[in-house]
Amino acid sequence: MGDLHDLSALEQAAAVGNREVSPVALVEHYLARIAAHNDDVGAFITVASEQALAQARVAEQAVVEGGDLPLLHGVPTAIKDLNSTAGLRTTFGSALMIDFVPDVDDYVVTKLRAAGTINLGKTNTPEFGFPCYTQPAIAPAARTPWDLGRLAAGSSGGAGAAVAAGLVPFAQGSDGGGSIRSPSSVCGLFGIKTARGRVSGGPYAGNVTGLGVIGPMARTVRDAAAMLDAMAGPMPGDPYWAAPLPAGESFLGHADRDPGRLRVGRYVDPVVPGAVVDAAVRTAWEDTSRLLETLGHDVEDIEAPLTAELIPHFEVVWSLAATTLPIDPARTGELEPLTQWLRERGMAASGQQAMTALTTLQQHCRSAVAALSEYDVLLAPVCTLPPRPVDWFFADGQGAPDFELQKQFSAYTAVYNMTGQPAVSIPLQWTPEGLPLGMMLVGRPADEATLIALSAQLEAAQPWAQRHPGMW
Repeated sequence: MGDLHDLSALEQAAAVGNREVSPVALVEHYLARIAAHNDDVGAFITVASEQALAQARVAEQAVVEGGDLPLLHGVPTAIKDLNSTAGLRTTFGSALMIDFVPDVDDYVVTKLRAAGTINLGKTNTPEFGFPCYTQPAIAPAARTPWDLGRLAAGSSGGAGAAVAAGLVPFAQGSDGGGSIRSPSSVCGLFGIKTARGRVSGGPYAGNVTGLGVIGPMARTVRDAAAMLDAMAGPMPGDPYWAAPLPAGESFLGHADRDPGRLRVGRYVDPVVPGAVVDAAVRTAWEDTSRLLETLGHDVEDIEAPLTAELIPHFEVVWSLAATTLPIDPARTGELEPLTQWLRERGMAASGQQAMTALTTLQQHCRSAVAALSEYDVLLAPVCTLPPRPVDWFFADGQGAPDFELQKQFSAYTAVYNMTGQPAVSIPLQWTPEGLPLGMMLVGRPADEATLIALSAQLEAAQPWAQRHPGMW
């Protein structure tokens, strides 16, 4: 069988169901790997060893008793530290929440447990998830296992580092402007930014702007699809509902389907002023285009769907989220510089400015989706540059200069948080130095199914799952 962490999540579930390995053995194996490697990669803020072992013993007893087991029974995973976990510390990456222990689970946590997974702990995230890197003041930086001098991006950087380093087979992330896709890109993973309303963010998290979604990060398309099946589905009171798959269908099932001949629109030039696309990124984009054509798809050049005039409106909307943080207003001076800057900017916006920004984004996004309706899929890079060195975003100072560098690095992703379309980062390409470069595929509204089918086809044509960093 090899080492347990060599197995995919679905292979681990099958081994548990066939009594070839016990859930306790799986959890113990991964806890040992976390103990050995977490200091290097900064994947976990909190490790829930006792809780995980207790859940594993219950899962093992269920196997002994026989009967039907959920698809992912006994498989370890991890929860991003922006999502509440009852009885388990949830810091939101902030010193102001360092001792916060929720009394309820987020719905996604409940659903993943119902699918049989076992949570090993909370993955590293920047303060309240605002930056596209994971370097919070309360924890070591999350680093890509492919080069420990470089960041794992963000804000799901801890989740990306955990999966890429083999500390869990798959992990839950969230994405408000690229926060699943960027870490997946720099860590060599397959990540799904789900369609707006596909996965519930409840019961408490607000999503007034409609930007933030929850999704899976995994080493294989099938693992990510299975995790999405476990998480998907609206809950009562959700503000957005994505149309469900037809009865009897699953996202995992689509990973085994031929996507057919697709019309793919591609672009590479970012609209963010000052953003420069690295030569390796352009080469990876061209190579991915050729692979799509080799597989029989029609690839055409298009213009970027939104223009630079929308950037100031997005910045206003992004900063509004910093105005309602769950903290004591008297302690805002203890926030990290970027969070303070965003909060001050959001507080300075008038109600009219806020509504104008939201309305303008919505109007332009409606037009963009309509204009792109003739394409089944869009292709663009995830990031303009390969993984960035630790402290790179602080080179010109924190706050506004930091935010400007983030815009230049993550120049492609936020568009599809605005439109609500699903998008994936697919790990097909690598730099000559051996660093992963994810490419982004974007689907029609609420059409993760086509993205999963196409991604599985690409994975079969150019496999990546057995390519591992040195620490593996």
